[in-house]
Amino acid sequence: MAKQTNRQEQPGYEALMARLVAVVDRLENGELPLAEALALYEEGVTLSAACQQLLEAAELRVQQLVTNADGVSLQSWDGPVRP
Repeated sequence: MAKQTNRQEQPGYEALMARLVAVVDRLENGELPLAEALALYEEGVTLSAACQQLLEAAELRVQQLVTNADGVSLQSWDGPVRP
């Protein structure tokens, strides 16, 4: 039997970004009451921060995977340095 947790599964980057795009579209395209616009803006800021955090985690993971046989990183996130 699988172990159950109380923690809900967090949405992925794509789902967060899709919601962020929807929020931005509503803010740009509609005449919203101030309270609703403020609530959407706040949600957008939260979504943006969550996306940034996921991107930074992915960058760190890639950096950790790009190693040579000795375990010393030869490349930065920007790629190898060319003379």
